[in-house]
Amino acid sequence: VRLQASGGDLVQPGGSLRLSCAASGTIGSIKTMNWYRQAPGKQRELVASIRSGSSTNYADFVKGRFTISRDNAKNTVYLQMNGLKPEDTAVYYCNVYIVTLQRFLWGQGTQVTVSS
Repeated sequence: VRLQASGGDLVQPGGSLRLSCAASGTIGSIKTMNWYRQAPGKQRELVASIRSGSSTNYADFVKGRFTISRDNAKNTVYLQMNGLKPEDTAVYYCNVYIVTLQRFLWGQGTQVTVSS
């Protein structure tokens, strides 16, 4: 099973990006899907989560700006990021619970840089 994240880029403050993370391989079903981020010199932190029933949770620092969603047919999780701030600069990682493996897997990370 492999997770492929994409969508990171350099964007100006106030801009938008959409991250994607697709799972491939012998997956079975997927439960919770998460996005984390890690800025230089800081610990990795949870940004948003979406459960198999599509209920969501967000870190306070992204509420109202970011939206997590999923497409179960494509085994893909998305993170729509609006109103980006310089402090959102980080490597963003997807983290997905694969039922057949009974554990979470990490994607490879995608760089988001917010700068003028």
